Amino acid sequence: MTARRSDSTRAAILVAARERFAADGFERATIRAIAADARIDPSMVMRYYGNKEALFAAAADFDLRLPDLGDTPGERIGITLARHFLHRWEGDETLMALLRAAVTKEAAAERIRSVFVQQVGPVAARLAPDPAQAATRAGLVATQMLGFALCRYILRLPPVVGLTPEEAAAWLAPTIQRYLTGEAQAG
Repeated sequence: MTARRSDSTRAAILVAARERFAADGFERATIRAIAADARIDPSMVMRYYGNKEALFAAAADFDLRLPDLGDTPGERIGITLARHFLHRWEGDETLMALLRAAVTKEAAAERIRSVFVQQVGPVAARLAPDPAQAATRAGLVATQMLGFALCRYILRLPPVVGLTPEEAAAWLAPTIQRYLTGEAQAG
Protein backbone atom coordinates (compact mmCIF):
# COMPACT_ATOMS: atom_id res chain seq x y z
CA MET A 1 0.00 0.00 0.00
CA THR A 2 2.88 2.40 0.71
CA ALA A 3 4.28 1.93 -2.80
CA ARG A 4 0.87 2.80 -4.27
CA ARG A 5 0.56 5.89 -2.09
CA SER A 6 4.10 6.88 -3.06
CA ASP A 7 3.30 6.43 -6.77
CA SER A 8 0.08 8.43 -6.51
CA THR A 9 1.87 11.21 -4.59
CA ARG A 10 4.60 11.40 -7.25
CA ALA A 11 1.96 11.47 -9.99
CA ALA A 12 0.01 14.23 -8.23
CA ILE A 13 3.19 16.27 -7.84
CA LEU A 14 4.04 15.91 -11.54
CA VAL A 15 0.54 16.89 -12.66
CA ALA A 16 0.60 19.95 -10.40
CA ALA A 17 4.12 20.85 -11.49
CA ARG A 18 3.30 20.62 -15.21
CA GLU A 19 0.31 22.87 -14.77
CA ARG A 20 2.12 25.36 -12.55
CA PHE A 21 5.25 25.54 -14.75
CA ALA A 22 3.08 26.00 -17.85
CA ALA A 23 1.03 28.73 -16.20
CA ASP A 24 3.75 30.58 -14.29
CA GLY A 25 7.01 29.61 -15.98
CA PHE A 26 10.02 28.19 -14.18
CA GLU A 27 11.07 31.32 -12.31
CA ARG A 28 7.69 32.22 -10.82
CA ALA A 29 6.50 28.69 -10.02
CA THR A 30 7.28 27.74 -6.42
CA ILE A 31 7.59 24.43 -4.62
CA ARG A 32 5.04 25.73 -2.11
CA ALA A 33 2.48 26.51 -4.86
CA ILE A 34 3.05 23.16 -6.56
CA ALA A 35 2.61 21.36 -3.24
CA ALA A 36 -0.59 23.30 -2.56
CA ASP A 37 -1.91 22.37 -6.00
CA ALA A 38 -1.10 18.71 -5.30
CA ARG A 39 -2.62 19.04 -1.79
CA ILE A 40 0.52 17.84 -0.04
CA ASP A 41 3.17 19.29 2.22
CA PRO A 42 6.06 21.05 0.40
CA SER A 43 8.54 18.74 2.15
CA MET A 44 7.07 15.84 0.14
CA VAL A 45 7.96 17.57 -3.11
CA MET A 46 11.52 17.98 -1.89
CA ARG A 47 11.62 14.39 -0.64
CA TYR A 48 10.69 12.98 -4.04
CA TYR A 49 12.47 15.45 -6.34
CA GLY A 50 15.16 17.21 -4.32
CA ASN A 51 14.86 20.69 -5.84
CA LYS A 52 12.85 22.75 -8.29
CA GLU A 53 15.20 22.09 -11.21
CA ALA A 54 14.98 18.31 -10.76
CA LEU A 55 11.20 18.57 -10.45
CA PHE A 56 11.04 20.66 -13.60
CA ALA A 57 13.18 18.17 -15.51
CA ALA A 58 10.87 15.34 -14.41
CA ALA A 59 7.71 17.31 -15.15
CA ALA A 60 8.98 18.35 -18.57
CA ASP A 61 9.43 14.77 -19.69
CA PHE A 62 7.53 14.88 -22.95
CA ASP A 63 7.21 13.11 -26.21
CA LEU A 64 7.56 15.00 -29.48
CA ARG A 65 5.24 12.34 -30.92
CA LEU A 66 7.14 12.33 -34.17
CA PRO A 67 5.10 10.92 -37.02
CA ASP A 68 5.87 7.57 -38.55
CA LEU A 69 7.68 8.60 -41.71
CA GLY A 70 7.63 5.11 -43.23
CA ASP A 71 5.00 5.95 -45.87
CA THR A 72 6.18 9.53 -46.39
CA PRO A 73 7.85 10.08 -49.76
CA GLY A 74 11.52 10.95 -49.20
CA GLU A 75 11.19 14.41 -50.71
CA ARG A 76 8.29 15.24 -48.32
CA ILE A 77 10.16 14.53 -45.06
CA GLY A 78 10.99 18.18 -44.41
CA ILE A 79 7.47 19.53 -44.85
CA THR A 80 5.97 16.67 -42.84
CA LEU A 81 8.31 17.29 -39.91
CA ALA A 82 8.05 21.09 -40.10
CA ARG A 83 4.25 20.88 -39.93
CA HIS A 84 4.46 18.39 -37.10
CA PHE A 85 6.88 20.48 -35.03
CA LEU A 86 4.76 23.60 -35.50
CA HIS A 87 1.66 21.73 -34.44
CA ARG A 88 3.44 20.48 -31.29
CA TRP A 89 4.70 23.96 -30.39
CA GLU A 90 1.32 25.55 -31.01
CA GLY A 91 -0.44 23.24 -28.59
CA ASP A 92 1.96 22.51 -25.74
CA GLU A 93 2.57 25.03 -22.96
CA THR A 94 4.94 22.59 -21.23
CA LEU A 95 7.19 22.71 -24.26
CA MET A 96 7.17 26.51 -24.07
CA ALA A 97 7.97 26.51 -20.36
CA LEU A 98 10.81 24.08 -20.98
CA LEU A 99 12.28 26.28 -23.72
CA ARG A 100 12.05 29.39 -21.49
CA ALA A 101 13.77 27.61 -18.62
CA ALA A 102 16.43 26.00 -20.82
CA VAL A 103 17.92 29.39 -21.56
CA THR A 104 18.99 29.82 -17.92
CA LYS A 105 18.63 26.43 -16.18
CA GLU A 106 20.98 23.56 -16.89
CA ALA A 107 18.47 20.85 -15.92
CA ALA A 108 15.98 22.19 -18.46
CA ALA A 109 18.67 22.55 -21.14
CA GLU A 110 19.73 18.95 -20.52
CA ARG A 111 16.12 17.84 -20.86
CA ILE A 112 15.80 19.53 -24.25
CA ARG A 113 19.11 18.02 -25.37
CA SER A 114 18.01 14.54 -24.36
CA VAL A 115 14.62 14.90 -26.08
CA PHE A 116 16.27 15.81 -29.36
CA VAL A 117 18.97 13.15 -29.04
CA GLN A 118 16.53 10.39 -28.10
CA GLN A 119 13.66 11.33 -30.38
CA VAL A 120 15.11 13.16 -33.41
CA GLY A 121 18.40 11.24 -33.39
CA PRO A 122 16.86 7.93 -34.57
CA VAL A 123 15.01 9.72 -37.38
CA ALA A 124 18.27 11.32 -38.51
CA ALA A 125 20.05 7.96 -38.27
CA ARG A 126 17.45 6.38 -40.60
CA LEU A 127 17.50 9.21 -43.13
CA ALA A 128 21.10 10.45 -43.20
CA PRO A 129 23.03 9.51 -46.32
CA ASP A 130 26.06 8.94 -44.07
CA PRO A 131 25.19 7.37 -40.69
CA ALA A 132 28.29 8.97 -39.16
CA GLN A 133 26.59 12.36 -39.68
CA ALA A 134 23.29 11.44 -37.99
CA ALA A 135 24.01 13.21 -34.68
CA THR A 136 25.13 16.37 -36.47
CA ARG A 137 22.08 16.31 -38.70
CA ALA A 138 19.73 15.85 -35.71
CA GLY A 139 21.48 18.74 -33.96
CA LEU A 140 21.02 20.96 -36.99
CA VAL A 141 17.30 20.12 -37.09
CA ALA A 142 17.19 21.16 -33.43
CA THR A 143 18.77 24.52 -34.30
CA GLN A 144 15.99 25.21 -36.77
CA MET A 145 13.10 24.10 -34.60
CA LEU A 146 14.33 25.50 -31.29
CA GLY A 147 15.51 28.75 -32.85
CA PHE A 148 12.21 29.21 -34.63
CA ALA A 149 10.25 28.39 -31.45
CA LEU A 150 12.32 30.84 -29.43
CA CYS A 151 11.71 33.64 -31.94
CA ARG A 152 8.01 32.89 -32.49
CA TYR A 153 6.75 31.87 -29.07
CA ILE A 154 9.13 33.36 -26.52
CA LEU A 155 10.65 36.51 -28.08
CA ARG A 156 7.55 37.02 -30.26
CA LEU A 157 9.47 38.49 -33.18
CA PRO A 158 6.73 40.22 -35.27
CA PRO A 159 7.58 38.89 -38.74
CA VAL A 160 7.90 35.35 -37.40
CA VAL A 161 4.75 35.58 -35.25
CA GLY A 162 2.88 36.90 -38.28
CA LEU A 163 3.49 33.77 -40.35
CA THR A 164 0.66 31.28 -40.58
CA PRO A 165 1.68 27.76 -39.56
CA GLU A 166 1.60 26.73 -43.22
CA GLU A 167 3.82 29.67 -44.25
CA ALA A 168 6.24 28.88 -41.41
CA ALA A 169 6.35 25.22 -42.44
CA ALA A 170 7.09 26.23 -46.04
CA TRP A 171 10.08 28.33 -44.86
CA LEU A 172 11.43 25.68 -42.48
CA ALA A 173 10.84 22.55 -44.53
CA PRO A 174 13.62 22.90 -47.14
CA THR A 175 16.25 23.34 -44.44
CA ILE A 176 14.99 20.40 -42.38
CA GLN A 177 14.85 18.31 -45.54
CA ARG A 178 18.44 19.16 -46.43
CA TYR A 179 19.68 18.61 -42.88
CA LEU A 180 18.13 15.16 -42.66
CA THR A 181 18.55 13.78 -46.15
CA GLY A 182 21.11 15.98 -47.88
CA GLU A 183 18.53 16.52 -50.64
CA ALA A 184 16.36 19.43 -51.64
CA GLN A 185 12.65 19.19 -50.93
CA ALA A 186 10.12 18.86 -53.70
CA GLY A 187 8.13 22.05 -54.31
